[in-house]
Amino acid sequence: MTNEQKIQLEAAAFRHLLKHLDSRKDVQNIELMNLAGFCRNCLSKWMMAEADKLDVELDYDQAREHVYGMPYSQWKDNHQLPATAEQTAVFEALQAKKKQQLK
Repeated sequence: MTNEQKIQLEAAAFRHLLKHLDSRKDVQNIELMNLAGFCRNCLSKWMMAEADKLDVELDYDQAREHVYGMPYSQWKDNHQLPATAEQTAVFEALQAKKKQQLK
């Protein structure tokens, strides 16, 4: 496999991931964070970081619109539910554990 083919495959896999997440709007970001350690916002931040490395202008709102397939405010209004107390407790426990591991 050439480097160009590898890049094309990785880009295609990323597009497939975004399409899959778009088809699962019922899956909340906090659920993704609690189960997988990343969410749609993380993907947006990773896109921004890579754009910065390539000296490509991409702000957070633009990155989120690419990941969410619509402006974030629209996605949030139409699809985001309030986090449950249990989801929030799991998230906070995981974040505390993560901070302990970084020490």
